Amino acid sequence: MAYVARKIPFVGTPDTYPETKPFFDGAADGKLMVRRCTSCKKVHHYPRQLCPFCFGDCAWEQASGKAKIYTISIMERANPPYAIGYVTLAEGPSVLTNFVDCDFKALKIGQDVKVTFIKAEGEGPTLPFFTPA
Repeated sequence: MAYVARKIPFVGTPDTYPETKPFFDGAADGKLMVRRCTSCKKVHHYPRQLCPFCFGDCAWEQASGKAKIYTISIMERANPPYAIGYVTLAEGPSVLTNFVDCDFKALKIGQDVKVTFIKAEGEGPTLPFFTPA
């Protein structure tokens, strides 16, 4: 089943919070941003002020954009069909995502994927998605 471009609806403008603003600013610039603890050095996602592992301070950094598919779910009955799943970033954390620009039936667990960015409709933000590498 091939990917069919689907609209990404977004109503209004996104709320920007200090904890997430660098993530959305990075996405608008084509960068996938993650948080790394300055104490234990572990990377985590979703963005949090304190490290979920040791409660240390965290800093933003750009991720490589490389990942492997951890799990996939294909919504064949949707119109148009779409695929979602978790990918494990090269930096460590897993991220929920949509898969785009690919044949959904060809997606496999463990497959290499890379980040791509798509702007939502209207005033919506630019968001990261994944496609086969």
